[in-house]
Amino acid sequence: MLVPLSSGLVISLIAFIAVAIFLLTSRMVRYIPNDRIGVVEKLWSGSGSVQSGLLALNGEAGFQPELRRGGFHFFTPYQYRVHIHPMVSVTQGKIAYVFARDGIDLPAGQTLADNSRVSDFRDVRAFIEGAGQKGPQRKILREGTHIINPALFVVMTDEATYSLSLDAQEKLYYEKMRGVLDERNAFTPVVIKEVTGSHDSDQLAVVTVQDGPGLLKDELLAPDVGDTHNSFQEPERFIAAGGRRGRQERVLVEGTYYINRLFATVEFIRKTIIPVGYVGVVVSYTGRKGDDLSGKEYSHGELVEAGCRGVWRDPMMPGKYAFNTYAGKIELVPTTNFVLMWKSGESGSNFDKNLREITLITKDAFEPNLPLSVVVHIDYRKAPMVVQRFGNVGQLVEQTLDPMVSSYFKNVSQTKTFIELIQSRSELQNNASQDMRERFQAYSLEFQEVLIGTPKPQAGDTKIESIMAQLRDRQIAREQVETFAQKQIAADKERELNEAEQRAAKQKELTGSLVDISIKENQGSASVKAAEKKRQEIEALAQAEKFKQEMEGAGRASAIKSVGEAEAAAIKAKSEAMEGEGADKQLMQTVMLRLAESFEASRTPLVPQIQMGGGSESNAFTTLMSLMSSLKAGELAQSLKTESASASTAR
Repeated sequence: MLVPLSSGLVISLIAFIAVAIFLLTSRMVRYIPNDRIGVVEKLWSGSGSVQSGLLALNGEAGFQPELRRGGFHFFTPYQYRVHIHPMVSVTQGKIAYVFARDGIDLPAGQTLADNSRVSDFRDVRAFIEGAGQKGPQRKILREGTHIINPALFVVMTDEATYSLSLDAQEKLYYEKMRGVLDERNAFTPVVIKEVTGSHDSDQLAVVTVQDGPGLLKDELLAPDVGDTHNSFQEPERFIAAGGRRGRQERVLVEGTYYINRLFATVEFIRKTIIPVGYVGVVVSYTGRKGDDLSGKEYSHGELVEAGCRGVWRDPMMPGKYAFNTYAGKIELVPTTNFVLMWKSGESGSNFDKNLREITLITKDAFEPNLPLSVVVHIDYRKAPMVVQRFGNVGQLVEQTLDPMVSSYFKNVSQTKTFIELIQSRSELQNNASQDMRERFQAYSLEFQEVLIGTPKPQAGDTKIESIMAQLRDRQIAREQVETFAQKQIAADKERELNEAEQRAAKQKELTGSLVDISIKENQGSASVKAAEKKRQEIEALAQAEKFKQEMEGAGRASAIKSVGEAEAAAIKAKSEAMEGEGADKQLMQTVMLRLAESFEASRTPLVPQIQMGGGSESNAFTTLMSLMSSLKAGELAQSLKTESASASTAR
C-alpha cells in the first residue's frame, strides 16, 4: 500500500536531485582518490585560448600546469574538467624514461633533451619557463612513485605507458620507442657480475654513446674524459667534461649501472686473460702519437709508450685485464719454451698447425720426408719487437721460420746419401743446433734445441723401404755376431763358475796341498841356494885350472916355437950344406924319423898280426905302408916347408 508523500517532502527531493544534477553537470565538485592525480583542463577563460605550446601557463583555456591530489576539489561551474590518472610507479630495480610533449625543439645533432638547467619533471611550469626541451629526456626515473603531469610528460616504464590521451600518430611513435627500449633491455640497469663457473663470467661492457659532439678526424673511439660522469650514468656531466658520441674507450666492469639506454648502449665482451707463460703485446688503434722507443738499431717499426697509438713497448704481464678490444688487440706471445713440429697431424703448440714434414733430396736422388721439432724461446722483453716485425707468432712461424728451417735441411741433405743421412742424424742435429742459433737471434728469438726424426718415404715410394730393410738385415747380422760372442763369454763364465764351485768343494785338500807346495818350494829354494854355492865353488876351481892350463900352454908354445926355430935353422943349414941329391936324402931321413915318432906315439904294430896273403914281391902290408909313407911324407914335407917359410919370415 503506497503512502502518499507530502508536498514538502517532494519539493525537497526534487531540489536535492536538481542540485545533484547541477553538481554533476557543472563539474563544480570533484573527488580525487589519494592514489590518483587530477589533471585540470580549463574549458573557457576570459584570457582566451593558449596561443603557443601545449599547456596554459597564464590562465588561458587548456591544460593547466598544476595537478590536483587526493580529496574533494571545488571548481567554478562549467569551466573546468578534471582528468583523473594514476601516479607513475617505477618498480624496484627498474628504469623509467620520460618524453616531453612540449618545450623547445632539439637543435640539430642533439639526440636527447638537455636537462642541465631543468631536471625536475614535477614542476611543469618551471620546466616550460626554464627552456626545457621536448622529446626524450636524458634524465631517467628510478624506482618509486612520481607525481608527474601526464599532459606534458609521457613516462614509459617496463609495465605501462603513462600519458594523457594521445592521437594516433603519437601512439605509433611511442609504440616504436617502446620497441627500441625493449630491444636494448633498457628498463633494466646494466648489471655486470662475475659468476664462478658461468659462461657469462669475466665480462665487461663496452659503451656506445648516442648523443653529444661527434668524434674528431682519424679517431675511432671517443677518448676517456675521466670519472665525473659516474660511469655514463650522468649524461650532462659527461658532455660537460668533453665527452663525445660514439664507442667509448672506457669500459664498465663489475657493478650495477643505471644508464639511459637512449643515451648510451652497452655491448658485453669478455675480459682479456693473459695466462701464465705468456705476455700480451698491445697493438693500440687509438690514442695520441707517441715517440719511437725502439732504438736506432731496430728498423722494423715504432714501439711507443702505453696510451699511444701503435705497438706498446712494455708488454702486459700474466693476469686479467678489462681491455677494450675495439681500442686495440692483444697478441699473446709465449715466454716459456714452445715446440714447433714439422709433422703432419701432430702439433707441439698452437703455432705449428700448418707445418708439414720437410721433403728432402739426398745426394743419391732419394726424396724422403724429414720430421723434426724445434724448441724456441722468446724473451718477454723482445715480444713487442716480434709482434711489430711479424704481426704475431703464427705469421712468424709460417712466413719466416718454416722457409728458413726447410731450406737449411734441404741444403744439408744434398751433401749426403740417404744412408749417410740416417747414420749421421746425431751429427746433423748438433750442427743444425749451432747453425740455426745465430739465424734465430736475428729474429729476436732464442733457439733452444732441434730434434730430428727418422726420414720416411713419401706415399708410394718403396725404394727407401728397400734400403731400410737392407740396413735392418745388416744390423740383425751384427747383433747375431754379438749374441754369439756374448754366449761364448757366458759359457766361459759358466766354466769358471764350475771350477770355482769344484775348488770350493776341495778347498780343504787344496789348502793342504798349497801348504805342502809352500814347504817344498822352501826346500827347493834351500837346495837351489846350496847348488848355487856349489856351482860358484866349481866355477872358481875351473877358473883356476883354466888359468893353470893357459899358463902351461903358453910355456909349451914358447918352447915349441924355440925348438921349431932351431930345427928350421938346422934344416936350412943342412939344406945349404947338402945340395943336389944330398938334400933329398936328408929330407927322407927327416921324414922317416918323424914317421917313426908317429908310430911310437900311436902304438901301432909295425908288423901286421894277420896276413892277408901275398906274392913273392909285395903284400898288403907293404902296399899300405907305401901308401901311408907317401901320404905322411907329403904332409910332412908340406909342414916342413911351412915352418921353414915361417922361420924365414921371423928372421
